[in-house]
Amino acid sequence: MSIAILPMSQEYNWSSATVGLIQSSFFWGYLLTQILGGIWADKFGGKVVLGFGVVWWSFATIMTPIAARLGLPFLLVVRAFMGIGEGVAMPAMNNMLSKWIPVSERSRSLALVYSGMYLGSVRGLAFSPLLIHKFGWRSVFYSFGSLGSIWFMLWLKYDDPDLSAEEKKVILGGSKPREPVTVIPWKLILSEPPVWALIFSHFCHNWGTFILLTWMPTYYNQVLKFNLTESGLLCVLPWLTMAIFANIRCWIADTLVSRGLSITNVRKIMQSIGFLGPAFFLSQLSHVKTPAMAVLCMACSQGSDAFSQSGLYSNHQDIGPRYAGMLLGLSHTAGSWDDVFKVAEALYLIGTLVWNLFATGEKILD
Repeated sequence: MSIAILPMSQEYNWSSATVGLIQSSFFWGYLLTQILGGIWADKFGGKVVLGFGVVWWSFATIMTPIAARLGLPFLLVVRAFMGIGEGVAMPAMNNMLSKWIPVSERSRSLALVYSGMYLGSVRGLAFSPLLIHKFGWRSVFYSFGSLGSIWFMLWLKYDDPDLSAEEKKVILGGSKPREPVTVIPWKLILSEPPVWALIFSHFCHNWGTFILLTWMPTYYNQVLKFNLTESGLLCVLPWLTMAIFANIRCWIADTLVSRGLSITNVRKIMQSIGFLGPAFFLSQLSHVKTPAMAVLCMACSQGSDAFSQSGLYSNHQDIGPRYAGMLLGLSHTAGSWDDVFKVAEALYLIGTLVWNLFATGEKILD
């Protein structure tokens, strides 16, 4: 949508305010299923919930051009419906990883799985301009929406691995096997300062990340004066950087844990870099003189953002492995271009402070 919105706004004569409304409507639905998706994943298993989400959001993607033709209210509803489907994805993935991955490999596995999201952005941003140029903007939604159906048919063929007793012992690290969640201790969860540190830091992180994901092509097009194809291709660089460096940095984090550094310290160091790096590079956008330097700042911002995979994104499984899906859902729920970036900078800095004061890598929920 971040690429297709440019020709769509021209065809339907949408104002900047309308474009912003359309871009945000996805997150209306996305917020609704974050906590529910985590609860469902912890109760029924991440595999079932993730499969449901992909089918749901793929259908909504295919329906987007039809809804746009019918009118703005229909488009807003369909975009919100797409958000409902995508809202369960990250809690479901977190549930699956907490079930199958030992703590010493947690950061690496999370980075590897989340790299799929970054590489999906790379693919979408790279191919969308080409599809729009050759077949029109509607082809973007029809082609990418259809891929979800193909994925789902393959997903149904694979069952959860049948682990040996020794493998389960390694994964659990001496803990008792975790039964499916039936009752969530909300009072206990919401009374823990590390949980609130996780929620607030996740809010700060997502503000910056989703601002870049949603508005980067428009910034390139309107401010830096790149054409549609250039905007799409240049948007690939930050996400490709993020995919590569997330895996490298998470390998570093797991190495630090295996060498005896406490999980709490590793999480705090990684997340501090994941906040302060983007804050610094976004602050430079007001001072750069060339489009090339602006693109470089964007890439460096997203590259340093990848440290968050070893910080807050791994922390849900640290503090409450049995409720990893629900915790991720809980935390994930949580003017001019210069002003937009300054808000992101401020939240990165505030998030750093809150994270280092209250976060922990120790299990607090059992």
